[in-house]
Amino acid sequence: MLNKEDLRQILEKGISEEQINRQLEEFRRGFPFLKLEGAATPGKGVEVLDETTCEEACREWKEYQSAGHRVVKFVPASGAASRMFKNLFAFLNGDHEMPASDFEKEFFANIHHFAFFEELSDKCLQLEGKSVDSLMAEGRYKAVVAVLLNKEGLNYGQLPKGLLLFHSYGDGARTPMEEHLVEAARYAESGRKAHVHFTVSHEHLHLFKQKVAEKQSEYEAKFGIGFDVTFSEQKPSTDTIAVNLDNTPFRNEDGSLLFRPGGHGALIENLNDLEAEIVFIKNIDNVVPDRLKDLSVDWKMVLAGRLVALQKRAFDYLRKLDGGTCSHAELEEMAGFVQNALFCKKQDISDLDDAALAAYLYKKLNRPMRVCGMVKNVGEPGGGPFRAYNEDGTVSLQILESSQIDKKDEASMRMFTEGTHFNPVDLVCAIRNYKGEAFNLTDYVDKSTGFISAKSKNGRDLKALELPGLWNGAMSDWNTVFVEVPLGTFNPVKTVNDLLREQHQ
Repeated sequence: MLNKEDLRQILEKGISEEQINRQLEEFRRGFPFLKLEGAATPGKGVEVLDETTCEEACREWKEYQSAGHRVVKFVPASGAASRMFKNLFAFLNGDHEMPASDFEKEFFANIHHFAFFEELSDKCLQLEGKSVDSLMAEGRYKAVVAVLLNKEGLNYGQLPKGLLLFHSYGDGARTPMEEHLVEAARYAESGRKAHVHFTVSHEHLHLFKQKVAEKQSEYEAKFGIGFDVTFSEQKPSTDTIAVNLDNTPFRNEDGSLLFRPGGHGALIENLNDLEAEIVFIKNIDNVVPDRLKDLSVDWKMVLAGRLVALQKRAFDYLRKLDGGTCSHAELEEMAGFVQNALFCKKQDISDLDDAALAAYLYKKLNRPMRVCGMVKNVGEPGGGPFRAYNEDGTVSLQILESSQIDKKDEASMRMFTEGTHFNPVDLVCAIRNYKGEAFNLTDYVDKSTGFISAKSKNGRDLKALELPGLWNGAMSDWNTVFVEVPLGTFNPVKTVNDLLREQHQ
């Protein structure tokens, strides 16, 4: 099936023939659905913290920061903003000249309220000889959109979301990338330095570096700290092969194999390369102006404090287990911690003798750990928190996407619809063991949680393979804790008109 030229192409990408054969088999076989025990809800997997616990967690985090640990803020930022402007592209390429849909009318009626308005009007003057208002008065709405989206204008249709102007301030407008730097200064700084890592696409890397070069010293002066801003790209070795509908390799017109990016799950490799003890993960578009940042900052500190407190206990237990002299009572205490605080349940745990129990506890405690913020479900699309069965028969907390649930299974669908919370991608992760050594994060991926989707290229249908998602199957074998966070900490920007919401003004 694969010829010599195919093998050369595969090796150039750093992929093995074995990986390709496994992916082709996954297309043929499909991926199993996850077996659920139920949705994670308050009292059943989602912690709802009281004010005292939150204050204790904040104190815990501040102590940890002051001890000089290496903390990194990790921001997936490789996506282009084209989907944000889908409705405006449709208007630009449509038959009607005047705003007709509710979306179009809202955009133009509020165009002065966008942080990019001033830049857009200047560019309209430069290219069209007229301001935005003048063009609109003449009914030339499409000219305004063309200047906003097209390459010769602001090129917002192709730029990464992280480099668009999102929020207005008295001293200028800020991009999401800048807002993440400001956030990092407020909760991810340690030793007077904030480490921020963005994953970006190769084509946009120089633009991100250029923006950092322009702005870094300004934010360092503002917060009195240093910034260490780094970037990485999704590795070509994480691309996956595409297939035809009959599961044979899809070939380009020149006969070469077609590879596609493996989805955000590929970023587990980038995360694995970080030199860090604690990592904050948050999506590029979930940022707010300074006037609303306090809530997000406070809850980030709560999540981080909760994490380091749990990690401290886990490390203490691991050192005792390492000594090999734990009493039965001590083992029972550790089992209670794993079962109740880390919510990793083993039904027959009481049947284990002390030696088997100690081995089981060591294995479960000696893993990467994450505390994930969960917001109450308000109908946003995407994944949520569940209690799911693992290969070893234990039940643990997992973030699932709807694609991982069997829609034909009535019980699973009922559990899915009973979910009370939603995953806003608000994670704090501990990625070193109790000896200070980095975990190899790729060892904790559940490879059976990939996803097959229908795509097309040049009018030809194909099937694409996505790797286990970064906060889904890629972190399947981590210790996971869910904490309810306020809905006000979740303010994503999926369409350009989302920037008109009160939270972004």
